[in-house]
Amino acid sequence: MKTITFEKELESLLNRYSKENDSNTPDFLLSEYLIDCLKAYNKALKNRDKWFNIDVWERNQTDKIK
Repeated sequence: MKTITFEKELESLLNRYSKENDSNTPDFLLSEYLIDCLKAYNKALKNRDKWFNIDVWERNQTDKIK
């Protein structure tokens, strides 16, 4: 059984709905960009938690996007 990565699944979803057409950007580049946005958001949340010295979320391996 072939395992599909999140990035490939997102790329396929973007293509299926032709979301890459408006920007004339290849699916794989748009997918990579969106994954980078999610990584940046997760980092910002962790930095916020650290700044306020709180742990709002029980952070574990599931919040890491690969």
